[in-house]
Amino acid sequence: MQPVQTALCSFGMSGRVFHAPFISLQPGLSLYAVFERSKQQAGEYYPGIISYPTLEALLADPTVELVVVNTPNYTHYEYAKKALLAGKHVVVEKPFTTITTEAAELAALAQQQGKVLSVFQNRRWDSDFKTVQRIVRENKLGEIVEAEFHFDRYNEALSPKLHKETPGPGTGILYDLGSHILDQALHLFGTPEAVFADLQAQRPISKVDDYMELLLYYPGLRVRLKGGYLVREPLPAYTVHGTKGSFLKSRADVQEALLQSGVKPDAPGYGIEPVQEQGLLHTSIDSKVVREHVTTEPGNYGEYYARLYKAIREHGPVPVTAAEGVQVIRIIEAAYQSSNEKRIIAL
Repeated sequence: MQPVQTALCSFGMSGRVFHAPFISLQPGLSLYAVFERSKQQAGEYYPGIISYPTLEALLADPTVELVVVNTPNYTHYEYAKKALLAGKHVVVEKPFTTITTEAAELAALAQQQGKVLSVFQNRRWDSDFKTVQRIVRENKLGEIVEAEFHFDRYNEALSPKLHKETPGPGTGILYDLGSHILDQALHLFGTPEAVFADLQAQRPISKVDDYMELLLYYPGLRVRLKGGYLVREPLPAYTVHGTKGSFLKSRADVQEALLQSGVKPDAPGYGIEPVQEQGLLHTSIDSKVVREHVTTEPGNYGEYYARLYKAIREHGPVPVTAAEGVQVIRIIEAAYQSSNEKRIIAL
């Protein structure tokens, strides 16, 4: 096995928590280098890693094969384009870009360059969503007629990351938390026919939208996506209704909390939710009504990088394609149009 030599574009929380632990433990990948503009911290965690002071220096290193663009949203397009033009495979943090034209341009450029381009939608591998996906795909609920996904938090204060709270391209809850559940909805149900959205700032101190509600229109199906920062007592994160029954599931994936506390992805029990967070299935199976809690799938963001290795070395399917990334941004832009014009936008 020839490991893919991988470089990060930053070693802040995203690089330290969501990328480096999985890259370093994935046999098919090697954590080779990092772009650190000022603080050289990566070497404290990963001795031997090369720290470059500029992106240009990192991209000029012929050993680097894969570049992870995990920098602020407004830099995604610029950094990813430079990496592709330098002949590198690229992973871009969500949101893919801030506008659809940039996302489509990157997708076309990757195809021209013959390189893998993928969006890091790690929440597809959350324990809770994996369980919802299993229930739906096993047809436990029959034909799905309604679904509601929430990504709620309670925080009256603004994020210390100023780039998230300053009005500008790619800011606001829809680009941040919303892009996760929008990707999940598209992954599970496909592209909708239309969207209606309500976006606003609920906290008096907020300068960007911190509340979102999207309604996605499908033939015979409605999907609602909601999120806010003033939800102290959250509703179920996933509610799915079908012709046979319903499934309710809390947001209880433990990975982020474990990773932030320093637990490695290969630790015993990693990704296993508490038993009390099991989802509730109320349906009909073989003409018998069943109401029971179901075992939760283990979460593992490492699955993303395992699949990415196969995409690069074995030409396997890309775990989250650039085309899927384009669709998310397209619907985000339509949602803003809908909210501003207070009307349904056909896709």
